[in-house]
Amino acid sequence: MSTMLREIRQQPEMIEKTIRGESAKLKKLGSFLRDRDVDLIVLVARGSSDNAAIFGRYLLEIVCGIPVSLCAPSVYTLYKAKLDLKRALVVGISQSGEGTDVNKVVEQARKYGAFTLGITNSSGSPITEVSDETLLIHAGKERSVAATKTYSGQLLHFYLLANALNPGASISLEKLPEYASTALGLEPSVAELAGRYAFMENCVVVGRGFNYGNAFELALKLMETCYVVAERFSTADFQHGPLAVVERRFPVILFGAKGATRRTDLEMLGRLKDLNADSLSITNDRTIARASSRSLILGSEIEEMLTPIPFMIPAQLLAAHVSREKGLDPDSPRSLSKITRTI
Repeated sequence: MSTMLREIRQQPEMIEKTIRGESAKLKKLGSFLRDRDVDLIVLVARGSSDNAAIFGRYLLEIVCGIPVSLCAPSVYTLYKAKLDLKRALVVGISQSGEGTDVNKVVEQARKYGAFTLGITNSSGSPITEVSDETLLIHAGKERSVAATKTYSGQLLHFYLLANALNPGASISLEKLPEYASTALGLEPSVAELAGRYAFMENCVVVGRGFNYGNAFELALKLMETCYVVAERFSTADFQHGPLAVVERRFPVILFGAKGATRRTDLEMLGRLKDLNADSLSITNDRTIARASSRSLILGSEIEEMLTPIPFMIPAQLLAAHVSREKGLDPDSPRSLSKITRTI
């Protein structure tokens, strides 16, 4: 068994440990930040962490009503811009805590008046030194180059941060470990599907709203572990032009939640059917499943806001199993290393 698969299967335990280990800290942090009257949140990340930040933007804006910006690190590191961040919360997200440009931005933001927060899986890493406060993912060491359990841990911390900034939101996370375990139960179905996609060279991954970041993350996983050229789009944006790349049997993978995005998901699936495309949906909606060529179905009781982690688990499993079907090693992608330092 690959290390990637072992680490995917550790996610229910990671969720429980992280909630238990960080909740008290977040309660105090939330009180402090509310008194500070934060009116802007800036998220700083690269790679998988940046995909988690896309989710964080949607969640924090919807739940907390605070504008969220995804930072362009080059503004700080290459162009040396000086920003007024006196009422901002700047959050650096880094699995290893060693991303040079992420840490540089956090350090500069602190000088410009921001309160800085690091989210990492590595205590004692450089990001903990440049941040005012650190939130830890309790995932244990992640050995596979392809991030899996730490990505889900980052998503989890955005839920915890949203609850801290807006206690009235009361996002209930108690069933997340159960949802994650149920998602892992789809592995036999995923393994069966993987053979069908063993010869896939190109695909499109789509998602919208809370699952938009997941579309980016699955595309990255397919590029990293399967060497598939995977484009990623919002379900809405995809129909504004990129749909033209679709031809007969072209694979399109959809994160399709039961909720606000359902209508546009079904519209897109209808167009894909007309084009005889191959659509695979990760969904908790039976109508979306029926409209797709193939589907991986989770429980309809999972509210849309909570779908990203349970939806991402079968997606991670898909990348790992397709990699194996292609005769590749998902733990050692060519040309890549676990820690990437850019400036």
